[in-house]
Amino acid sequence: MPITSTVLRTAREHPGRTAIAGSDGRLSYAELVEDSRRAFAVVDALHRGQHEPPAPAPETRGIPITAVSLVSAFHTARIVTGLAGYRAVSATIDPRWPLEHRVRVILATGIGVVISDSEDLASALSARGWGGTVVSLDGFRREEARVDPAPPPIVRDGDEAFLLLFSSGTTSDPKAFLKTRRQYRENAAVSTAHLEPLPGVATLAPGPVSYSLTLYAVIECLATAGSAHVADAFDPLEMGRRVREERITRVVAVPALVQALSDAARRDPERFTSLDLVVTGGANLSANIRDGLARVLPGVRLISYYGAAEIGFIGDSRDGDGTLISVYDGIGASIRDEHGAEVAEGELGTLWIHAAACSDGYVAGTTDAVLRGPDGWATVHDQGRLVGDRLELVGRVGDIAVTGGHKVALPEVEREFEGMPGLGSVCAIALAHPRLGSVVALVVEGVVGRGGGPDVAPLPGKAALLARARERLAPQFVPGRWYAVERLPRTVGGKIRRRETAQLVERGEAVRL
Repeated sequence: MPITSTVLRTAREHPGRTAIAGSDGRLSYAELVEDSRRAFAVVDALHRGQHEPPAPAPETRGIPITAVSLVSAFHTARIVTGLAGYRAVSATIDPRWPLEHRVRVILATGIGVVISDSEDLASALSARGWGGTVVSLDGFRREEARVDPAPPPIVRDGDEAFLLLFSSGTTSDPKAFLKTRRQYRENAAVSTAHLEPLPGVATLAPGPVSYSLTLYAVIECLATAGSAHVADAFDPLEMGRRVREERITRVVAVPALVQALSDAARRDPERFTSLDLVVTGGANLSANIRDGLARVLPGVRLISYYGAAEIGFIGDSRDGDGTLISVYDGIGASIRDEHGAEVAEGELGTLWIHAAACSDGYVAGTTDAVLRGPDGWATVHDQGRLVGDRLELVGRVGDIAVTGGHKVALPEVEREFEGMPGLGSVCAIALAHPRLGSVVALVVEGVVGRGGGPDVAPLPGKAALLARARERLAPQFVPGRWYAVERLPRTVGGKIRRRETAQLVERGEAVRL
């Protein structure tokens, strides 16, 4: 484990079963074992051929780090999973990250080999004195074709690191952390018990494998002898074709792609008759998305799980908007104040988790942030409250505003505007206020008086927005200011950037309503 023992066993018992399939190729379990021998042989030769190799982060205990930074989901998946049976640490770096982000991550963690088609990455790293190697995908495949295969993969020690992951990479320098095989074995045990990546199940996980959700979906499929179908991006027509032709029964995707899947199924529901389960990650699943999927595919179940890449799977929601979470058995959850003391039930605070799958900590070269306390409990600073036996999530520390002595969860403000005619995306922010400390403001996306198309209602004005807020929100949650911007700032993955939205307003680049 986490995947090698299952891959080797399945290659013997079901050699022709699909392991990984994508637009760039397909590998059965037997082929994946042979493919891994060539992939590792090339990686090993590239590391050994360096005159002044980068020193890998001390937390790897001397194991060289190989990063894959490719658009191709298939090749990313087969290289990362192929290296899992060898003395190797793998990382996936989103090729859409800013160049300087990628350079700093590589230098800070001691990555020695990067498989990338970026034309400017090698020169940027060389200019910083990096002694590693950048190889293109075509170059890597040429080497695979002529190299002598390495010995077959083996099941390695559970305390050995095998994955280097990142907490972010969008608004600040990413924090890196490692997963050992034992930690991921614990993680896979939780997801298998609740999220159904079962033997022989065909799972479609569209999107970059640099996303932890997609990467985990691939690994958990192979850890349970399932088939991982990947895609570089979500194309509704292509996804419908693949669901039908590959008899896909399970989809793992971010909430925005669940909406796109519903739209595709509405146009051609017959393509999705094999689908049984949709699994989505994150706590920001709109109730409209869940209801839309239920209307068009009433027989399909939807599970919205909550987890943190550093910690692992924590719990899930099977109704509503995904914010009220049932914590899995064996996972400890505690809500604490800024001094570390537990708060009363229903009170807002910082969520701490105790889980066997949790990483030991962040790679020191990338941050001085602390993940785990001396007692083994960990936090990524999500904010929430305990409601009965369930956990209600409200966001991160930056998602909480204190106005007039009241704590206001900004995502809770945003949710009350979902489904308002003419209104698309919104972002609640906190702005400085001389008397209240801060005041809640709502920034809407669009041009006042203009709809998004011939059949879309015009963007609501301040009066309509204020009336909805007063109807649905407690007084302290009602925004005191209203703004519009033509386009809200977003991460490369499509999430709205709250801090950058506030900066737009502070610079006077938003229209005051």
